[in-house]
Amino acid sequence: MRLTAEPAFVLHTRPWRESSLLVEVLSAEHGRLGLVARGVQGAKRQVLRAALQPLQHIRFDAVQRGELATLSAAEALDAAPRLLGDAMLAGFYLNELTMRLASRGDPQPDLFIAYAATRQRLGESDPLAWTLRRYERDLLDAIGFGFDWGLDGEGAPIDPAARYRLDPEFGPRRLLADRGHGDRRNAATGRALLALAEDVLPSDEDLASLRRPMREVLAFHLGPRGLKSWEMLGELARMSAGD
Repeated sequence: MRLTAEPAFVLHTRPWRESSLLVEVLSAEHGRLGLVARGVQGAKRQVLRAALQPLQHIRFDAVQRGELATLSAAEALDAAPRLLGDAMLAGFYLNELTMRLASRGDPQPDLFIAYAATRQRLGESDPLAWTLRRYERDLLDAIGFGFDWGLDGEGAPIDPAARYRLDPEFGPRRLLADRGHGDRRNAATGRALLALAEDVLPSDEDLASLRRPMREVLAFHLGPRGLKSWEMLGELARMSAGD
C-alpha cells in the first residue's frame, strides 16, 4: 500500500540499526502506523530528522509492506509546541498513552481530531489536568471503551452531589454514603462526571477527583504493564516530598 501526503502526528522515535529510525505516528486516515526512516542520521538529512520529533505535525509519503511502512519523505506542517516542565511531561504522557491504547492500522479519525486539539491545548491556559482528563475521555470513546458520562452503569442520571467509582466494564457506580474515606478518595464527584459529559471545566476539587478513577480505568485496559510516565510522576512526587 502506498501512502501519499498523509497527515500525521509523531508519537515516538527510536534509533534502529546504524543510521535509521523507527517512528510511530498517529495518521489521519490509517490510525497508528509504524514507519522505518532509513539513513536519517547524516548531516544532509537534518531537515527530515527534525520533522520526526515527538508531537510534530507532519505530512509523509511511505510504502507499506507488512507491519511497518518505509518512509520516503516527510515534512513538518507547523512548529511543534515548545513545552517545559509539567507540560513537557504531559506531552510525553499524551504520546505514550496513545501508543499503548490505539491499535496499529485501525483508522480512528475522532482520535486524530482529539489528539490535535489536545496538542494545541498543552500550551494554553487551561489546567493541564483538565486537558489530560478530556483526552483520556476522548481516547476511551475512540477505542470503544468510553462511557456515557451523564449516566451511571444502570442508566440512571448522574447525581452531582454523589460520588462514583468508575468500573471499566460497567461504567460509573454510585458510592454508598457509608463507605470509608479511602473509597471516597478513589471516587469521582458527580459534578466532575457531568463536567466531562458537558465538556465544561469543573472546580479544582472536582477536577482533582477524576485523576484516580480515570487512572484505574486506563490501567485496566493497559494490562499489567503500566506507563513510564506514571512512574516518572511518582518519582517526582517522592522527590518533592523529600524536599
